[in-house]
Amino acid sequence: MKEVRLQKYLASSGIASRRKCEEYILEGLVKVNGEIVRTLGTKIDPEKDIVCFRDEKVKKADEKHVYILLNKPIGYVTTVKDQFKRDTVLDLVKINKRIVPVGRLDMYTSGALILTDDRRICI
Repeated sequence: MKEVRLQKYLASSGIASRRKCEEYILEGLVKVNGEIVRTLGTKIDPEKDIVCFRDEKVKKADEKHVYILLNKPIGYVTTVKDQFKRDTVLDLVKINKRIVPVGRLDMYTSGALILTDDRRICI
């Protein structure tokens, strides 16, 4: 496998969003081969390097992805986290993976919505 940026590897492994992973790197919470890394853009080889977040080994991202087709009801916000503490579409789905909605539907609109952990289709 070719080298990838550390923050991208962490995000694809389900740690957090890429931006949040960058914050974790800058805070010194990420180690590569036992050494703390604080430089953004550091490249790693997922096949050879051992990456730890908060002293726990980060598992490689699954190659299998989750795709959920949800019939979004009225009254739910199409977002991962809402600043106003409203119910989100993720409250409707109980899954032990970091998934995100693809696209948006208004809070007062119902309809088909895709939720996935596959970042390649999230635009």
